[in-house]
Amino acid sequence: MDQSFRTISRTEDFSELYKLIQSDGNVLRSFDEVEFIETPLHVAANEGKLNQQGLKPIHLALEKGHKEMVLRFLQMDKDLVRVTGKNGETPLHYIIKVGNHDSLLETFLKACPDCIRDVTTENRSALHIAAEKKRLDVLQILIRMLKKKDYYQEEVNRKDEDGNTALHIAARNNQTVMLKLLLSSKADKHATNQSDLTALGVAEQHNNRKSIRILHGCFIPGVADIKSKWEKQIVKYTAKASSGDDTSSPGKSVLDRTDFLLFYIPTYVVFMVTFFLILALLKPFPHGLKKTIQVLLAYFAICFDQSISFIAPTDFAFKVIWEYFSYCFLF
Repeated sequence: MDQSFRTISRTEDFSELYKLIQSDGNVLRSFDEVEFIETPLHVAANEGKLNQQGLKPIHLALEKGHKEMVLRFLQMDKDLVRVTGKNGETPLHYIIKVGNHDSLLETFLKACPDCIRDVTTENRSALHIAAEKKRLDVLQILIRMLKKKDYYQEEVNRKDEDGNTALHIAARNNQTVMLKLLLSSKADKHATNQSDLTALGVAEQHNNRKSIRILHGCFIPGVADIKSKWEKQIVKYTAKASSGDDTSSPGKSVLDRTDFLLFYIPTYVVFMVTFFLILALLKPFPHGLKKTIQVLLAYFAICFDQSISFIAPTDFAFKVIWEYFSYCFLF
C-alpha cells in the first residue's frame, strides 16, 4: 500500500485523503482489484485511535454518511459495532441518536445482536437513547429484537446512572406511544429512580397529563399494592408446594378470607356485567343461534362459580359466593 495512504489512515487526516481522491477518482478502486492486500480500511480499523472529537474510524464514517465504508468495516470485523468512542458511545448508539438512516440499525443488530446490551459511560442503553431522542421507530425495532433474547426483560428495565429506565424517560418526555409500547413489553411500572420516583411520579413531576393518564390506567394506588402482595404470595406458596411442604387441605385457597373476598368480589362483578352485556347483544341474533349461545354462557357461568366456590378458604367465603351468584341470577 502507498505510504501516503498508510499515513492518512494512521493520522486520520481526511483532508489529505480527499485531495488524493480528487486527483484520481479511482484511487481506492485499485485496492479491490488485488486479493489479500492491506487497505487503508485495515490500517484505520486496526489503529482504533480516537481523534480529537473522541471518535474512531467507524464513528467518523458514520458521521460523514459513508455507508459503504461502514459496511466494509463490518465485513472486516463485526465486533466493530461495539467499539466505544466519546462517552462510551458505540456506532449503534450513534445511529439511534441521529436516526435509522439507510437501515443501518438493522444491519448492526444482524451483524452483532448482543451490541444491543452495550451501555455508555452514563450506563445508558440503546433503549434509553431511543427514548431520550424520541425515536419511536428505533425503539420498535429494538423491542422486536429484544423479544428474541433471554435478557429481554432485563434490558427493558435497565437503569442508567440516575436510576431511570426507558419508561422513566418516555414519561418525562411525554411520549405516550412509547409508554404504551414499553408497558406492553414488560417494563416495570413500579421501578424507582434515585429520586425514589416511578415513571408515574416523573410524569406527575413534569405535569405530563397524557402520560399520567396512561400510567394511572395500569398503576392505581391500592390495586397495585394488592396485586404486588398477591404476586409475592403466589411465589411463596409455589415454592412451598415445590418443596413438598404442603399441609393445606385439598380445594383450599392460598389466600386468607379477606384477601380472597377482595379478589373474588370485583372479579365476580366484572364477570357478571360482561355476562349480561353479552346476553343483551344477542337480541338481534336468530333465535336458534341465540339459544345455543345462551346455553353455553349459562354453562360457563356455572363452571366459573363452581371453580371459585371450590377454592373458597372458609365456609363464610363460600356463603358469600353462593349468595352473590343466586342474587345475580334470580334478579
